[in-house]
Amino acid sequence: MRLARCDVGGVQWAGRCGLIALLVAGPAQVAAQSAAASSATPASVIPPLASLPAAHVEFDAAQQRLTVELPPADLPGAGAGMEGMVSSPVYQAVIPASCSVYGARASICDASGQALPQTFLHHVELADPDLRDLFLPIALHVLGLSKETPPLAVPRLLVGLPLTQGERLITWSMLHNPTTTSYTGARVRVEFSCRPAGTGVLGSVFPLFRAYPWAFDVLFPVGKRAYSLKSFDLPPGRISKSTEGSPSIPGTIVGMGGHVHDYAVGIEFRDATTNELLWQVAPRRDSAGHVLELPITTFYNWHSLGLHITPEHRYRVTVTYDNPTGRAIPEGGMGTVAGLFIPDRGVAWPHVDRTNDAYVQEMMETLGIGAPPDMGGMQMPAH
Repeated sequence: MRLARCDVGGVQWAGRCGLIALLVAGPAQVAAQSAAASSATPASVIPPLASLPAAHVEFDAAQQRLTVELPPADLPGAGAGMEGMVSSPVYQAVIPASCSVYGARASICDASGQALPQTFLHHVELADPDLRDLFLPIALHVLGLSKETPPLAVPRLLVGLPLTQGERLITWSMLHNPTTTSYTGARVRVEFSCRPAGTGVLGSVFPLFRAYPWAFDVLFPVGKRAYSLKSFDLPPGRISKSTEGSPSIPGTIVGMGGHVHDYAVGIEFRDATTNELLWQVAPRRDSAGHVLELPITTFYNWHSLGLHITPEHRYRVTVTYDNPTGRAIPEGGMGTVAGLFIPDRGVAWPHVDRTNDAYVQEMMETLGIGAPPDMGGMQMPAH
């Protein structure tokens, strides 16, 4: 098992109002992190991705469905005030046919095929290691889904995420078991609603816009540790964390969502150049403060596609927590925003620079290279 990694978890299409002073990572800090990564993480240490074990990928053109299923894993039960967690290896998922994705949902079942509670899914992620993320010089996060992520859908004739036959994605998951019952052979499945490329009379016309996922995490660029996780310690009381950055290309955000942990009270996305609040949402929580759902916002309507952003502006993501437990929660906080983005007309989506320090560091973390001692079957405190 690789490092149990709390990464961009419930990112929508990817796939997370500070009331306290914002903790913003400055350029000097980011540069120092990149320099440290460069000295210890040469790109040559990343193995060929074609050598990774394979996830099961199936395309059904008649049903307009692309299914990616991860191999089964055993999920330990909770005990002694700890919740059972297991993190999968990283798998490759080769796309069998070109298509345009307009919806996605994730599910988890046991060895007999019976559905397990959605709360067991901490996150499942897919990334394209050949393309660049919008805000960060790392692999494009195609999708991240978690327990609080509702099924995703956009108008299939309006926008779609293009996937190409032979495209090699990588995928991984983390499962979370708050019960005392252990499960063998638990399987995570992601089902994409997709339109086969070039089919029908108008196949070359629709969707009208090619849209791509993006994600932006408060621990820019890949965390703030020697071996970074995308989560941070949560002290008692109220705390906000934020970071800033600029998109690599201009375009329009057509929808947004995100990922937070329990006791989050809000997450926002702001134009830091003009101080305009572009998006803000509060998670739906139960009476104990546990996050049940983080709503998705769509911005398109009959006269507008959404929020236009440009490389000339800086944008800030902020997550706010209120921890009522009276004690610190290690790795208890996370904050990511994510969405669907349409490049300006004539602007191509950028490929990634595989020698970039942040790209190398994140790929090493994703693949578990140089990770701390194995945490695949770890447990974490019950909140």
